Amino acid sequence: MDAGTKKPGACEGLRIGLVAWGPLGQGFLTGGITRDMRFDNPDDLRADFPRFTSEALEANFAVVDFLEDFGAEKGTSPAQLELAWLLAQKPWVVPIPGGTRLAHLDDNLPAAELELTASDLHRIDQALGALDLVGAPLSAGLDAVIDRDR
Repeated sequence: MDAGTKKPGACEGLRIGLVAWGPLGQGFLTGGITRDMRFDNPDDLRADFPRFTSEALEANFAVVDFLEDFGAEKGTSPAQLELAWLLAQKPWVVPIPGGTRLAHLDDNLPAAELELTASDLHRIDQALGALDLVGAPLSAGLDAVIDRDR
């Protein structure tokens, strides 16, 4: 339900699930990307994503800093914290994190068991809601092929 309106959101109203694609921001929210990292490999799609320019990375690191700090308090990784937050939203929200290594799976799986309190969820919502992300999440070319009319 949308806060204050008591009307269901689109997915809830239509009784369909939401598959959260790229819930770890193509590796950004895992803490594995550094402020000085450059995406110079032409095979790395992130090289063309506006959110991965050096200026956008620096501006958006407030999200990573928060997840790392709060994750340290909770004894969990930033990726686990982010995935647990998504899983706590609604039972029909399903994050599908990618992973190119077994270590990614090993880090992501404990998120399913991570218990976040109402206070934890509120703290995350407040922190993330106060941030303005810089740069589009996809390149203009990839964004253009998304069919948003369906």
